Amino acid sequence: MFFSNKNKKGNFEKIAALLIHAARIDQDFSKDEEEIIEKTLLQIGVKKENIEEVLQEGKKIESDSNQILEFTKEIKRMKDSDKLEIIKSLWKIIYSNNEADIYETGLMRRLAGLLYIDSKTMGDIKEAIKKENI
Repeated sequence: MFFSNKNKKGNFEKIAALLIHAARIDQDFSKDEEEIIEKTLLQIGVKKENIEEVLQEGKKIESDSNQILEFTKEIKRMKDSDKLEIIKSLWKIIYSNNEADIYETGLMRRLAGLLYIDSKTMGDIKEAIKKENI
């Protein structure tokens, strides 16, 4: 679990908003992507009975926002290993349809900079996720 119980509920919604943004950026938010998001939220500590509420609030935050900076604040505070798990989930969302378009790859380039993840690490994660989907 990435977060302790001391963290505010809003942490999860902002992370959900980022995951939802990645799923929506190609204008095709699929059931597979939603399942990846739910699994990720459970992994980071959202209780199963709260998933729907966190998803709905994440969708609202994502649709009301015009920038990803506010979504990344919570992730920046995470340990590096936890950040990388979020990045893996984002790539899984993107490659759930077996391809990445220019908007999705652009998002990941911006996130790499905002989250201080070097391009080699980002590329290694991307390639590993691509291979899983072949």
